[in-house]
Amino acid sequence: MAFVISDSCVSCGTCEPECPVGAISQGDSQFVIDAGACVSCGTCAGVCPTGAISEE
Repeated sequence: MAFVISDSCVSCGTCEPECPVGAISQGDSQFVIDAGACVSCGTCAGVCPTGAISEE
């Protein structure tokens, strides 16, 4: 199951370099996770300062 980024995202960018498969990118108003590329490791959720990332 992939992780998703909620509206609590403040676009700080902390999560993007932590993703081992490069599934996170800057979207129009916040960062987004490519569900097809996400391997559900949870690394991004562990570093998000606002708790905006959770398992779908």
